Amino acid sequence: MFYVDEIFINGIIYTLDPANPRAEALAVNRGEILLAGRREDCEALKGPQTRVTDLEGQAILPGFNDAHCHLLSLRGQQLLQIDCSPEKVSTIEDILEIIRREAAGTPKGAWILAGGVDAMKVREKRVPTRWELDKAAPDHPVHLRSQTCHYGVVNSLGFKKGGITRDTPDPPGGEFDRDAQGELTGICREEAHFLFVSGMGNADSFVPSYTDEDYLKALKLGCREYNSYGITSVGDALSGPPELRAYQRAYQEGALTVRAYLNMLDIHLPLIKELGLATGFGDEWVKVGAIKSFVDGAVAGHTAWLSEAYGNRPDYYGIPTKTPEDTNALVEAAHRAYLQMEIHANGDRAIDMVLDAYEKAQKDFPRPDPRHRIAHCTVINDRILNRIKALGVVVLPFASYVYEHGDKMAPYGDRIERMFAHRSFLDKGIPTAGSTDHPCGSQNPYRALQGMVTRRDKEGREVGLSQRVSLEEALRIYTSGSAYATFEENRKGQLKRGMLADFIALSQDPFKTESERLGELTTLKTWVGGRLVYSA
Repeated sequence: MFYVDEIFINGIIYTLDPANPRAEALAVNRGEILLAGRREDCEALKGPQTRVTDLEGQAILPGFNDAHCHLLSLRGQQLLQIDCSPEKVSTIEDILEIIRREAAGTPKGAWILAGGVDAMKVREKRVPTRWELDKAAPDHPVHLRSQTCHYGVVNSLGFKKGGITRDTPDPPGGEFDRDAQGELTGICREEAHFLFVSGMGNADSFVPSYTDEDYLKALKLGCREYNSYGITSVGDALSGPPELRAYQRAYQEGALTVRAYLNMLDIHLPLIKELGLATGFGDEWVKVGAIKSFVDGAVAGHTAWLSEAYGNRPDYYGIPTKTPEDTNALVEAAHRAYLQMEIHANGDRAIDMVLDAYEKAQKDFPRPDPRHRIAHCTVINDRILNRIKALGVVVLPFASYVYEHGDKMAPYGDRIERMFAHRSFLDKGIPTAGSTDHPCGSQNPYRALQGMVTRRDKEGREVGLSQRVSLEEALRIYTSGSAYATFEENRKGQLKRGMLADFIALSQDPFKTESERLGELTTLKTWVGGRLVYSA
């Protein structure tokens, strides 16, 4: 007689399976769901060693899958840096005091690395200048990274370490801010900022690299944090060899509690091709995912590359970070190597450039179902929608930006009705995944659900009401939609036979919660592969 490992009973189980939307019980064996259905049918599979878990009437959902975030590649580094996030600082002086305290206990000449700052969420609505950082830490190079990582501030010693002077030209796809006299203010944007970010280029030559032990420590902290929000799978963008080593080691130690699809930074493409790796290489815990690249800047930082100027700067269209020629060459190389592409493109002008590259690659080298992706795909129009649909591209619009950053959208004017366009994507039948881009936005899926359903920010401001979706649609985007983006729609996103037993218990039934209060939901328990990995 066959018996299952565990049976879960007495829950309000939302399977998100259209053929069987509700279940009375779950039968789990070897980390997979064997049956989601009637309690008596599940209990018929009970044996002497079968565990029975009483869900105590709690609402149960498939685990959330954040298809584009930075659990380790950025958030992990933040966890190792001095925290200057909005939860910790309210003013410029708060930031400077944190830097002073750190400098007092740091050997002279050693780097001070801080992160998480949001210029719009401090009282002065700006970040410190390099001169202010110089006064706070006159004997230390300082790098203060923004929450989004699309800009940061470096002090004078930091610039000296990087070989940057007032005569250094802006790198392609980046800008050094300068004052009226041409002096560097310390603010670096896009590719100019990435010069100082570990793992993004040549920064490791003068900024101390994190060790494998650092990465492992950060990953364990990050997994705990993500599990507490009910997140059971992620697409960790900007990954590279250090991240891959950390995930593998955590898995080997039994400490990995989030399944990871590692989207590898484009600078690693030659190595990946040399090793003969293709998208999907790995197992159900750690896989090589897409090749990740950028072609423009950030929405909240107003560096997205637009076809029409920003409302507050009539002669400014944002920052392209790659040329069409370079984009075409990158996509072609990855496409021919049977790798999925994921390109960060926010502005409509940037999105068109990406679609040109995808279209050309598929025409030159036809491949079945490459599922190339556009991360964020923020400012769209009808023509772009038609192109995305025709090419079978998967989109990953921001889920939490409406709630978190609605106060920064004024320069986009009426375009807000065509941004974070979940409604338009669904209506067009375009595969759409759930994505927060954390730490650029909160990784809290409940706030994201509230923003997607209400299209109002945390202050109640309307942010493109025409793009609202239903709660069920939002949940599908965050589960089965994300699974499709990683070729795993037959393993994740629903609670039914053959799916991985990744599911969560919520503090309240989301379908009985007012839309404006979805963000108040919390995760009580998280199971990954049928194993309880988090309990509040």
